[in-house]
Amino acid sequence: MAHSEETVHINVLPPDKEKIKKLWMTALWMLIITIVEFIIAFTMDHGQFKVWLFIGLTIVKAAFIVGEFMHLRYEVKVLFWSILIPLVFIVWMLVAFVYEGVAIGNARF
Repeated sequence: MAHSEETVHINVLPPDKEKIKKLWMTALWMLIITIVEFIIAFTMDHGQFKVWLFIGLTIVKAAFIVGEFMHLRYEVKVLFWSILIPLVFIVWMLVAFVYEGVAIGNARF
């Protein structure tokens, strides 16, 4: 049996300069936030404000990652809200658990 040689034609599209620029800007913002996190980590004393600042900056970086690199920013709004609303409740639950855990820990000692 003879193999027939098929020619595959691939059309290469030119790069979308605007999308590439947006990706680099997102990466730059994430780098700036990371630098701020490092400055805070090595200059501030440990405390509740520092912890909440880190949590806030981490959520901002997660929003950049989910929005740009996972393309959620460009999805329909129903999908966006179906992910965001449960996330808000999960974050609220974690905050409540930490608050209650600290209160229980303080009551025991």
